[in-house]
Amino acid sequence: MKKILILFGLLLITPCVNSAEIPNIQLEMRDYSEITIPQGTFIPVMNTQEISTQTCSEGYKVKFIATNDLYMHDTNIIPKDTEFYGYIEKINAPVIGTNAAMKIRISKMIYSDGYETPIKGYLYTSNNNLFGGEISEPVKYEKMAQRQQRVKRTTIQLRPSYERKMGNHTVIPTGSNEIIILTAPAIVTHTVTN
Repeated sequence: MKKILILFGLLLITPCVNSAEIPNIQLEMRDYSEITIPQGTFIPVMNTQEISTQTCSEGYKVKFIATNDLYMHDTNIIPKDTEFYGYIEKINAPVIGTNAAMKIRISKMIYSDGYETPIKGYLYTSNNNLFGGEISEPVKYEKMAQRQQRVKRTTIQLRPSYERKMGNHTVIPTGSNEIIILTAPAIVTHTVTN
């Protein structure tokens, strides 16, 4: 009980601090500006190792290097030789009638000075970013007569059969030029100056 009375007495005796008496201290911040790389931006890169559906599995780590400088608002936001890292997100094995396919996700870029920035993107193809997946070769070609009306003669044409061979594995060779497409905006707060 004695402690409570002492505490209550201290609260009554302590003067209230007026907010006008507290000095307004503003820290000087560095000149901060960020650049947002929009979704859908294409980044030209080069493959650094062979990527194959035969030898790689899902989760296999991949690396690409930027082949050109990427400028935005007169600022070099992605310099040449910037490294991009990712992994194989999905692999479809070859089956009868269809070649193997894979989808490669890109998760970060590292500048030449070691600064790392997370990004969201895929290695781009016109087939929904899926490498491979084409129809395999036909087993045989069948002869088919084709009647031509103007010259009144018949020619023989070869038509592929409906049966297809076993699909082949898909390979992205070392040194091939590819494109990364961003699937979400990337915020860049760091640039490299030479």
